[in-house]
Amino acid sequence: MIKQTLLDAAQAGAAELKRYFNNPQLKTAYKDGAVNDLVTEADHAADRAIIGVIRAQFPNDFILSEETGNVPTNSAVKWIIDPIDGTINYAHGIPICCVSIGVEKDGDMIMGVVYNPFLNELFFAEKGQGAFLNGERITVSTQTQVVKSCLVTGFPYTYIDAHNGPLQCFERFIRQGIPVRRLGSAAVDLCWVACGRFDGFYEHKLNAWDSAAGYLMVLEAGGTVTDYAGQPYSPYQPHILATNGHIHADMLAVINNEKTL
Repeated sequence: MIKQTLLDAAQAGAAELKRYFNNPQLKTAYKDGAVNDLVTEADHAADRAIIGVIRAQFPNDFILSEETGNVPTNSAVKWIIDPIDGTINYAHGIPICCVSIGVEKDGDMIMGVVYNPFLNELFFAEKGQGAFLNGERITVSTQTQVVKSCLVTGFPYTYIDAHNGPLQCFERFIRQGIPVRRLGSAAVDLCWVACGRFDGFYEHKLNAWDSAAGYLMVLEAGGTVTDYAGQPYSPYQPHILATNGHIHADMLAVINNEKTL
């Protein structure tokens, strides 16, 4: 029942994305005064559609959504929702964006879906059961050298003047000639690591709804996901490194400025 509801919710959200996409009259607003942290009417419409599907089957479950916020209950099951991951892309008509929904039970991520209706790519993962793209099992890449890898990252909208920030880490990789892409959707980035298109993904500042579904995808595809201290990843802290496993230790050392490639 959870799996079908999860898939139905993703489809309902995606229908709203398609309905508003490339609409020149799309209404937008800015969050918290940040210059480029957008929210659109499509975000809100997709959020309502997703939560409506979930509430119809599980009216008492915990909801954590980027747009609705934290709606706690006594339920052991929490639905972690990003109605549009990649809102900037979406608002500019760039089809690298998606619905992302993770399902957590008793503190463990048990299921996740990431659906990009514009590329017709639906990623699904279930704990202990593997990860899938449009029903076909996926696995991470086999690349063993960072210098031969294709990486992906993202940057926060506001920069905190902190030691070892995102620009410093980015520079360490690109000065070695390593291709580092920036797609604008962490959920897509993680899924593309899971299916082997990228060998590694890192980012300094994510929220739980950005990564909840995607990090499970990488784990179930055979990859490794940690924080920057090398500890098992939690979506409730900001730093993430997700790789095929083979390059994880070297990437972590570069990120922490402990090694030069």
